[in-house]
Amino acid sequence: MASTSFGAFVRAHTQVRTPILCPEILLHLSHDLDSIWESQEFWLERCGLPPPFWAVAWVGGQALARYTLDNPALFRGLSILDVGSGSGLCAIAAAKAGAEAVEAYDIDPFSREVLDINARLNDVWIESLLEGVVGIPSRWDVVLAADLWYEQFLSERLTAWLRRIACSGTLVLLGDCRRAYFPRFGVTELKQYEVPSPTSLERSAVTATGVWRIQ
Repeated sequence: MASTSFGAFVRAHTQVRTPILCPEILLHLSHDLDSIWESQEFWLERCGLPPPFWAVAWVGGQALARYTLDNPALFRGLSILDVGSGSGLCAIAAAKAGAEAVEAYDIDPFSREVLDINARLNDVWIESLLEGVVGIPSRWDVVLAADLWYEQFLSERLTAWLRRIACSGTLVLLGDCRRAYFPRFGVTELKQYEVPSPTSLERSAVTATGVWRIQ
């Protein structure tokens, strides 16, 4: 099974659905993160893989993608980076909003293949980056980041980099429900959404989720 393409696994173990907040976008999604995680390890005959976060349309990503689709003037004709792209939801939204060039990066190599599959499903082109982006000078007009503030070390490193590139002139937009390590200062909330979410993934059936700009 390990030699079978990962794309075949994605198509066999997910369903093509629209995120609740973004009916314009189609994604390969799973109803059960733990189940698809176990299935992925069995399919690839490998243990200890990171969770397949790409299989879920997380609340921050949905809020940020909705904001992107509703404000195309912020993205039209510009270069965009979606960092921690997961399923590619925010990158796809940026492409649909008229961005000239959209790049995406996720540390999970399997996410990159899922991104390509989802981009084709939505008839958009997104370049999936292989090299890490956190810490490098910005070459983008806009950087998007959602649902990345779970762990302290990564959160601190990511936030410090996002602040630096915001100071250099890049528009930095975040989608998050104020998780434990989300920045508590230097951010302005632009819009709040009530995002339905499974209680297996979030604390409540509806999660208040903001779109924020780093000042």
